[in-house]
Amino acid sequence: MPLLDAITAFVRVAELGSGSLTHNLAEMQALAAPMPAWVGEFVDWVHARLEADDREALRAWERAPQARENHPTAEHFQPLLVAMGAGGPGRRLHHSVEHGVLAMDLYAFA
Repeated sequence: MPLLDAITAFVRVAELGSGSLTHNLAEMQALAAPMPAWVGEFVDWVHARLEADDREALRAWERAPQARENHPTAEHFQPLLVAMGAGGPGRRLHHSVEHGVLAMDLYAFA
């Protein structure tokens, strides 16, 4: 058995990514404000693609509905792509929205 196969047979690796599923600080509202439709459209789109393991669509996330409204810049979305690359289909463990526009979803990739 090659060395890499022997190591991976005994070692498990956890890849963690941190960011916000949506992150437009210019649109922040009160903590318990309702989620605007443009946030929900993007969250639903990402969730459906993660569950379907549609990596091609997720790599082109800028073409998603309301993508740039939710992420004027990419750095808070990109950690999701790194974590996704380390595993299989995404499974949502948590969903919440703070300040109306910050989706704080948590996904596991097995």
